Amino acid sequence: MLRHEFQPGRLVVGVFLTAAGVAYAGDVGGWWDTEWFAVIPVTMAGLFLAGVAAALTRAIRRRRGTTPER
Repeated sequence: MLRHEFQPGRLVVGVFLTAAGVAYAGDVGGWWDTEWFAVIPVTMAGLFLAGVAAALTRAIRRRRGTTPER
């Protein structure tokens, strides 16, 4: 039994923000050089894809009739 519903939009944005954090951590660690503006496209792409995933999830759940109870 699941304790909460699966939300793929949050998973997608988490992966992209983790990638942004790894990019900055690598810069701080001296492994590579990350420009300050390089993370902005990664973050925006992650937010966009998370929105698409959330919209698709909602459409699929609405079509199946499996909306979560509140």
